[in-house]
Amino acid sequence: MAAWAWIPIVIWAAFAQTIRNATQRTLVSELGTLSATLVRFLYGLPFAFAWLLVVYRYSGAPGTPAVWPPFTVAYGGWLFVGAAAQLAATAFLLQAMRQRNFIVGVTFSKTEVLQVGIFATIFLHELPTLWSALAMFIATLGVVLLSVPKKVEDGPRVWTGNAAWFGLGSGACFALSSVGYRGASLQWGGASVWLIGAWAVLLAQSLQSLLLGSWLGLRSPGALAAIAKAWRLSLLAGMMGALASIGWLTATAMRPVSDVRTLGLVEVLFSYVVSRRLFKERMTRSELTGLLLVSAGVLVVCAQL
Repeated sequence: MAAWAWIPIVIWAAFAQTIRNATQRTLVSELGTLSATLVRFLYGLPFAFAWLLVVYRYSGAPGTPAVWPPFTVAYGGWLFVGAAAQLAATAFLLQAMRQRNFIVGVTFSKTEVLQVGIFATIFLHELPTLWSALAMFIATLGVVLLSVPKKVEDGPRVWTGNAAWFGLGSGACFALSSVGYRGASLQWGGASVWLIGAWAVLLAQSLQSLLLGSWLGLRSPGALAAIAKAWRLSLLAGMMGALASIGWLTATAMRPVSDVRTLGLVEVLFSYVVSRRLFKERMTRSELTGLLLVSAGVLVVCAQL
């Protein structure tokens, strides 16, 4: 597979995640934060399973035995970290988006880029290259500018309020999730990256649906009925969430996680389009400058290939 193949995969994942975020944002007001979080995983399961069947059908030579995941303690541990952290990150992100406009809710979570570089260095011993570190710094500076409040007097409230804490918490959990999935992929050895990503998505979303579904079933049984009634929009959220996860986890099996998440900041650009076109939210000059810096960071991480 070409060395640059991970780039279009990440761009697709970011695009699918933008649609998923917009859909889930709508569902939050109807179902609540935890129910909207469950929708993303539960309704994505059929698509994750279908993708795994497609991968098995078209990967490998005919007649060769099927390759199965390495069901070891190490693989299970890394996968659990990835799944649990992603579950928490999604809930935090939805709460962050409720505090301020759509684009800023997403950008607060993108502090994960610096955090994932730190976590990957500590837990996976994957030290970012000089160019990767530069791209992460430029892109994160852009994220900071995107988070500058529209009014000066709103500064302390925005930077120390709930939006900031939920966004930073989401970024930390997304960073841990990426490191967990990368650690799980490294346990496979020389298997197909498509197979690694497909199994990770199916197993992780099954675990996430079981954990959160059980919690809601015990604490708020009516929530499950509400999720079933909102099946049309939930199906779209689940499908795009599954497609996004397939892209992220496949790319994570191909490339160090710091590069994947830095390039993944193209989601901020997609979110800008959604913010302007769908939610009719206007951007300030500092936010536009931030978008340019994020774009520059994305170009730098691509240029090192």
